[in-house]
Amino acid sequence: MTSMNLTRVEARQRANLLQIHHYDIVLDLTTAPIGSDQEAPTFSSITTIELTAREDGETFLDLRDADVHRVLIDGSDATEAARYSSESGIALNLTKGKHTVVVSADCRYTNNGQGIHRFQDPADNETYLYSQFETADAKRVFACFDQPDLKATYSMHVTAPKGWTVVSNSAAQLSDATGAATTRNDAQLFEFSVDVPLSTYLVAFCAGPWYEVTDSWTGTIAPHPETPREHQPDGELTIPLGLYCRQSIAEHLDADTLFKETKEGFDFYAKHFGEPYPFGKYDQIFCPEYNMGAMENAGCVTIRDEYVFRSKTTGYLYERRNDTILHEMAHMWFGDLVTMKWWDDLWLNESFATWSAAAAQAEVSDFRHAWTTFANVEKAWAYQQDQLPSTHPIAADASDIDTVEQNFDGITYAKGASTLKQLAAYVGQEEFLAGARLHFARHRFGNATFADLLESLSEASGRDLSGWAEQWLSTTGITTLSPKFNTSVGKYTAFAVDQDGAEPGAGELRDHRIAVGVYKLRGEGADAVLERINRVEVDIRGARTEVSALVDTPAGDVVLVNDDDLTYSMIRLDQKSLETVIDHIGDFADSMPRTVCWSATWQMVRAGQMRARDFVDLVLRGASGEDKLSVLERVIAQAVTAVEQYADPDWAAHTGRDRLAQGLLELARNEADEDRALIFVNALATIPSSASDVTAAMRALAEGASDTAGIRAVTVDTDMRWRALKFLVAAGLAGKDQIAALASEDKSALGAQAAIASRASIPDLVNKTRVWAEATTTGSDAPSNLVIRHLMAGFTAPGAGQVLSQPLDDAARAAIGATDSVGTLTQHYFAVAPGWWKTYSSETAASLLEGFYPRWDVSEAAIAAADVILRDGATPAPVKRIISEQQHLVKLALRAREIDRA
Repeated sequence: MTSMNLTRVEARQRANLLQIHHYDIVLDLTTAPIGSDQEAPTFSSITTIELTAREDGETFLDLRDADVHRVLIDGSDATEAARYSSESGIALNLTKGKHTVVVSADCRYTNNGQGIHRFQDPADNETYLYSQFETADAKRVFACFDQPDLKATYSMHVTAPKGWTVVSNSAAQLSDATGAATTRNDAQLFEFSVDVPLSTYLVAFCAGPWYEVTDSWTGTIAPHPETPREHQPDGELTIPLGLYCRQSIAEHLDADTLFKETKEGFDFYAKHFGEPYPFGKYDQIFCPEYNMGAMENAGCVTIRDEYVFRSKTTGYLYERRNDTILHEMAHMWFGDLVTMKWWDDLWLNESFATWSAAAAQAEVSDFRHAWTTFANVEKAWAYQQDQLPSTHPIAADASDIDTVEQNFDGITYAKGASTLKQLAAYVGQEEFLAGARLHFARHRFGNATFADLLESLSEASGRDLSGWAEQWLSTTGITTLSPKFNTSVGKYTAFAVDQDGAEPGAGELRDHRIAVGVYKLRGEGADAVLERINRVEVDIRGARTEVSALVDTPAGDVVLVNDDDLTYSMIRLDQKSLETVIDHIGDFADSMPRTVCWSATWQMVRAGQMRARDFVDLVLRGASGEDKLSVLERVIAQAVTAVEQYADPDWAAHTGRDRLAQGLLELARNEADEDRALIFVNALATIPSSASDVTAAMRALAEGASDTAGIRAVTVDTDMRWRALKFLVAAGLAGKDQIAALASEDKSALGAQAAIASRASIPDLVNKTRVWAEATTTGSDAPSNLVIRHLMAGFTAPGAGQVLSQPLDDAARAAIGATDSVGTLTQHYFAVAPGWWKTYSSETAASLLEGFYPRWDVSEAAIAAADVILRDGATPAPVKRIISEQQHLVKLALRAREIDRA
């Protein structure tokens, strides 16, 4: 039995044996508040499970990191026979028929973002708890069969300190704590009931002295022929809405905007999904120290509380927050109402929600250019992930939970969503949505597979999609599309689109629905504009597809073979198009072709087909003409990566960093729009430039004087002062005294985190080894997930590579526990990293493996050191995956530097 790392085979066996009816969960969280002289590592958890065994058999119940006091089966003590351990769970020997299982245990609070995470706010010392159960961490909180296809109903009874609010999947009923696990005058009992079948990973508990704001959405569900009439509510439907955050950030909660965006989401899904919202109320809780963007717990969505903006924030982050809100809301139908049977269909949940969020943004939100952002952000993520050695088919094998947790990646989210966008273009968006409605209607409150969805989509569209599914979902890598044409007297005499096979992979060719766009440059200088003069949609099949519709039409200056970004593919620009784009990328009349060109040129840098320094110059020339903030922020970040990772190090040190930094400073000083100026300044703080005008501007910003810095469009707030100070600290121009002074002014949680990152940025080897030792501490002194994140951000602060490459002396080796034979941090990483998977939780281990990987060491020796780990059969598979991915990025950097140097 492998309860801790459940396999698909074991899950199938349990599902065949068992039917789970109901969980009754009793939690006592009164031990949670953290006082100055107390620690409370555990809470009481009592679970009663009503189930039916379809036949006589042995199985196991999941429970992790718990102290089990008693196990009862049908009232008889089975504690000894249960043979509990975290690895194997609780053994059950059941006869055919109905049974009641009761498990009494003490479970542990965590600080790694899994199970029930406990956080103490440094601003006011208040304690907050929230749960995170996906993929399979419900078993950290209550005994359960922790797999998605064993759905059940729930009753929950949570005892919490007086003055706290507990939020869960249904509306709370409050009563005195008499009769609860802990009977105290200062306790309150919250009771919840989930009366529809729900998977364990979608149960949620959030407790603390939350700040609360409420509202409601009222609307009607549009009728559709795919949705049975009995599923439709009569007349209007009203859904209570709630927003929750920590008291110390309540003044920054922009509830009006959040409720507006939430209601827009319900408008969109009520119009298109057919099924009414299935979970009664809809709460969104902004949680501290959150590992991801958000989680779709039914009716109780948890969101990282960095999305409560306390300072001036770029419009791009507001757009991403809106995308997150709409993504999680889509999951209420695709994921919560209809749930995958096993995690190999994880991509369906995430890809559909990602596609739905962009579609909703484009139709009902203030971010109508969402597909442009999708092309530049999601697609870039997918392209990068799909070129790694760990790439996998969208419909990936998921033999066990460890494998599943590694697949929350750009393939599962972004490539999957890109293929769904392609499918919607192929069958038509209305037909695509009709297939989704049919899927909801057929499998509501149940579990389904991709085959079930494909059947519904095929029926609704009238197309056989089996071939499409095989091409797109069962293969890896990216195809490349290129225009091939001849011209004479200003017209095309021949035109075709060539397709190169998918890489990495088996070189498969795919069917694509694309638009070919032809653009002409009009005017000169400031009046220049690239206008589309022709657009043809065509189905691409095989290695070459003739585009006869473009023959005998006017030739253009730029040809885009994935205009409007309909498909998932790399594109090549012909020489004339590339030359025009380099000189005029900011002159496109529309944002989408500009974004397609930004993407194409960035992929050329990563493929070694364009020098990093040329891309930097392209960004500096084109930034002023980029009017979409999401795209602007992304391409400037790519320019920073080009200098730091892909450019010749000598050129970067003596020319490149200063060129990019001074260019961004000039753009910021000439910018009247605050959002745009903020993007330039934020990027400036990530470049280790020693140019005197740049460092002088950063000193002024750290002191709160934007006018002195010459950047008048920006209001300097506390967060910007921290960014500027971290720049100065990393450059050796400020230190502990300045950090302490700003920290004394900013006693918030964000201030404490910024101080951690700033101290970790101090550029000497003694400090860097201190940071390493602190981040890898185990036991009761182990730092939280967010503290580790900020330690590593400072550890690899801009320009840190020179320090991190220094030889270790005896004191440095002692600080990190390195052996005498270890001479560098690179060598120490490869000596100890393989053991981290067993030492830490999966989230913490992954953070350490990625955060401390020696990306600063771009050398053949570092690549060879990674090879030794990858060839070792004892290295855990998740460790191999992360190290292979990071090694690949170092290989890319090494090749790109050679190209740039040449």
